[in-house]
Order: sequence, then structure tokens, then C-alpha cells
Amino acid sequence: MSYLVDDDRDRVDTDMVWGALREAYWGKWRSREDVATQIREAWRVIGAYDAQSGEQVGFARAVSDGLGFAYLADVIVLEEHRGNGLGKRIVKAMIDDGPGAHFRWTLFTSDAHGLYEQFGFTDPGPTALVRPAGELPIHATQAPVHD
Repeated sequence: MSYLVDDDRDRVDTDMVWGALREAYWGKWRSREDVATQIREAWRVIGAYDAQSGEQVGFARAVSDGLGFAYLADVIVLEEHRGNGLGKRIVKAMIDDGPGAHFRWTLFTSDAHGLYEQFGFTDPGPTALVRPAGELPIHATQAPVHD
């Protein structure tokens, strides 16, 4: 099969992305409205399309300050199109071929480490800290301070 990969936000099929994310372990909680907002507000999006039909078959988005840091999110390829190198093409288009090629990139995943390692992603090391979603910081659980 032949595929086209581009960063045309207007071409992204929100229904396809939402449908795929509903099947992904990390995206089940999002409503269609959430996904539409994330696509609209993303710093950059990448879509992968079947060259013959024009149907969207893959996606990724990034959040960034536009200067030196970016977060890669929602890299998806529809199951029937996996095994054709689309994941690599999408990630390459996003992080190596775009305006963020010199940025520090981050992502979170519980699988596909081999894919991301090909693009230089490694364990963040001792200088990285992460606040998991839904966690309240220690100071938020302490009694309020009154003057």
C-alpha cells in the first residue's frame, strides 16, 4: 500500500482519531469533544492517509512551547495498516522533519519503546520528575494556612 503523511490540520478526520483513541489504553477516557479540542489546540498534528482512497489511517499530535520543548502524544495507526512503517513515518514527520527537530521531546508510553528508541528517546534519567494525573501535591492536602 502507498501512504501520504502530512501536517495539514484541516485534513484530520476527528471521528477517525476519536474512534482509534477509544480503542487505545491511553485514550478511552476522552469524549469526541475532548479529542476535537486537542486536535484544534495542538502545536502540530500529523496525519497518515491511504494514497488511493484518501482515508485517514494514522495520527499524532504534539504540544509545545514552540521554542525548545515538545510533548509527543496520541501516535496511532489503525490496526489494518500496521506493519507498513507508518508509525516510523509519522514520528519522523513530527520530530525530525518539522520545526521541532532541535527540541527536547518527551512522551509517555507503556509499549512501543522500540519505535521511539529509534528516534533517540531514552529513559529521562535523574533530572526528570513527573506529576501523575489526578495526584494532589502534598501542600494541597495540608490544612490551609491562616494569617
